[in-house]
Amino acid sequence: MMRVGMGYDVHQLVAGRDLWLGGIKIEHELGLLGHSDADVLLHAVCDAILGAANMRDIGYHFPDTAAETEGMDSKIILRKTIELVATKGYRLVNIDATVCAERPKLNPHVPAMQQCMAEVIGTDADNISIKATTTEKLGFTGRQEGISAYAVVLLER
Repeated sequence: MMRVGMGYDVHQLVAGRDLWLGGIKIEHELGLLGHSDADVLLHAVCDAILGAANMRDIGYHFPDTAAETEGMDSKIILRKTIELVATKGYRLVNIDATVCAERPKLNPHVPAMQQCMAEVIGTDADNISIKATTTEKLGFTGRQEGISAYAVVLLER
């Protein structure tokens, strides 16, 4: 059985925080604000994985009101999400994700993000597609107020 899931996440850019995307730290003058490390790409992927398995969403399993999730590395959230869906007999087939950010330029970082995510999930990096785009200076992303990410995953049982 194959199941598809879709995920979306957005976080505000602020000074004084590190920028984590796809499990890697990217040098930038601003970082993403959130209860965890605010990795929008991994959060969107986790929501897509959980959705495909009909297991609610990331906030249900990793609430932003819990002390144990404060400052949490999103790679841990991704690993635990993979473990959760495995309890229902699912395994990841592939991910297709898009990150929307005006700056920094993300394309040079895509291979490292793919490799990092593949290692956490236990899959081949070729099963993880990451695309980077801008919003042509439109909206909150274009004004560099935040970064968003979309993800679609395919699971099989």
